[in-house]
Amino acid sequence: MKLGLDDITAARVRIAPSIRKTPLMEAAALSAPLTDATLRLKLECLQVSGSFKARGATNKLLCTPRDALAQGVVTASGGNHALATVRAANSAGVKSTIFVPDTIAPYKLERLRSMGATVNVTGSVWNQTNEHALEFARLSGAAYFHPFADPAVMAGQGTLALEILDEMPDLDAILIAIGGGGLITGMAVALKTLKPSIRIIGIEPRGCPTFHASIAAGKVVTVPEVTTRVATMACARTDPGVFEISRNLIDDIVLLDDSEMEDAARWLWSELGLAADLSGAAAVAALRGGHVSFAAGQQVCALVCGTGTEGIPD
Repeated sequence: MKLGLDDITAARVRIAPSIRKTPLMEAAALSAPLTDATLRLKLECLQVSGSFKARGATNKLLCTPRDALAQGVVTASGGNHALATVRAANSAGVKSTIFVPDTIAPYKLERLRSMGATVNVTGSVWNQTNEHALEFARLSGAAYFHPFADPAVMAGQGTLALEILDEMPDLDAILIAIGGGGLITGMAVALKTLKPSIRIIGIEPRGCPTFHASIAAGKVVTVPEVTTRVATMACARTDPGVFEISRNLIDDIVLLDDSEMEDAARWLWSELGLAADLSGAAAVAALRGGHVSFAAGQQVCALVCGTGTEGIPD
């Protein structure tokens, strides 16, 4: 598997008419600062379909020959990639079949069904769910859209890095949530190619430390037990090709409790009026929990990668 800056810059042009350039907001005038550094939040929670996943799914669709879409598209997802895939398929007039785990947020499940997708709930973690999606693709001939282990998907996600560097050319560090690894890999390729000094910090739940465990072992390993409740970050095993691209590009990985992401989602709502899902709140949670620190004068970006209702009081 290969991914280069040229792939990402081409994806940027390709998907531009179909996505939003999301705001990069300075985290200022807060009740208490999150860091001594200058911090900006990249608000992919305001992206079409509700997350950065729209970038990768749209690029994948536009890179797929029309005749390969004749039987529709199929994917397995914790929620956000599913929403993005259905949106992309709908825009092309293509039917979509979605497999999701039983841990999916109920509001995301309802939204998928309202968008006209055929939705199947099966398995408790993505890896189990994905087996059913692959079997459906084999039997039906539907085009399979992998949520992270696909160069076209990763290139789409990498366009986020280009947008951030446009506005923050002096970027020193960035915090990125990790599920399967497609987002951090696509962004890391772009960031390290254009500015190798940028510190890339990945964030995973303690209940599913996929990349943390694999980097420690020096090879891809399967997390023996997934206990996180965050469906979008519950991938027990990444893809070896994805891992080989990113393993030497990620500088640090922070592990968080689910409760820290829940608290951060509530903080984003009460402090900034931002509705983030738990993966979207992960970068802020790492800062609020003191898991990573930066010096005054440094330029730091925290990615709010997805929208959700988890932080909004009932």
